Amino acid sequence: MENNNSKILKLVQTGLLSALCFVAFTFLSIKIPVSGGDAVSLHIGNAFCVLAALLLGGWYGGLSGAIGMTISDLIDPTYAIGAPKTFVLKLCIGLVTGLVAHKFAKIDESNDKKYIAKWSIVASICGLGFNVILDPIVGYFYKQYILGQPQQIAAILAKMSLFATSINAVVSVVLVNFIYNAIRPVLTKTGLLLPVSKKEPF
Repeated sequence: MENNNSKILKLVQTGLLSALCFVAFTFLSIKIPVSGGDAVSLHIGNAFCVLAALLLGGWYGGLSGAIGMTISDLIDPTYAIGAPKTFVLKLCIGLVTGLVAHKFAKIDESNDKKYIAKWSIVASICGLGFNVILDPIVGYFYKQYILGQPQQIAAILAKMSLFATSINAVVSVVLVNFIYNAIRPVLTKTGLLLPVSKKEPF
């Protein structure tokens, strides 16, 4: 029964963080129009994806970001066609963050505040750094070969994406680590910080 309760609680937390990802990307973003009717955004949605991975593990964290921001894409005509790319990349942000934080550093098993703070920063940088590199590359090929956009427009979008994701990453690393290291002790005391399952690959 306790195991079932833990699973239900983790699903609830995943849904909550997914909603935070959705709100952050939908309502707390600055859209920058790009030629061809497309756009890039300055936003903090990725911060909550990384936060979810630090709190829940890579799979649940990645799903939080993937679901929340994919839904956000789908309701916006500008981003709707890029929703599949968003789902994959946000899932990967969570998986990379979770891999470093929980499988390598095992921060969920530590009570050392300095150790936890250090590795939450490292994991955040790895997850968001992955996105800075892959988002423009995947976006370029997705726009050109899947959506059939001209190479010149796809290249412009890739450059703009690199600019936007880099700014987003810096802001998100600072924000997510402030939030995570502030709320972790509270969640631990209240029993709401669940251990990351050893069965999960990330």
